[in-house]
Amino acid sequence: MNKRIKKTRNLEMYKAILTLETVDEVMKFFEDLCTVSELQAMEQRFQVAVLLNDGLIYNDILERTGASSATISRVNRSLQYGADGYAVAFERLKKQEEENE
Repeated sequence: MNKRIKKTRNLEMYKAILTLETVDEVMKFFEDLCTVSELQAMEQRFQVAVLLNDGLIYNDILERTGASSATISRVNRSLQYGADGYAVAFERLKKQEEENE
């Protein structure tokens, strides 16, 4: 498959996500897009990222989330060496929380 075509298709999906306006709309979109197990895996990885970002250790995260040590390690690598997607999201969530106080 042509990489350019694949990239364009991916961009369209991300653009579609940006058109959604509420948490409910986003949840419905992902429910349509993903299987239940895919959603659970993504939700678990995000929960792991939050806990790692909060400074929790692997054993505590494993207890709270049931995530494998491989998943925790993978998320930790993303936090440390990834594209900073988590960092942007965490920063914006924190800003929203502060504005809503």
